[in-house]
Amino acid sequence: MDLTDAIWHTATRSGNTDCVEVADNLPEVVAVRDSKDRQGPVLAFTPPTWQTFISHLKQR
Repeated sequence: MDLTDAIWHTATRSGNTDCVEVADNLPEVVAVRDSKDRQGPVLAFTPPTWQTFISHLKQR
């Protein structure tokens, strides 16, 4: 997975620590990583799967 053009931003609900960063500017993938380990593993979702996940969170 090529994340060269990923633009990472901190999730709006993250606090000052233990932040989650999301790159949602890529056409075929939404990438999620731990801001404390930016070279570490990345979770990848298709945009529809990510939107479903976010929709479920907003219902809570």
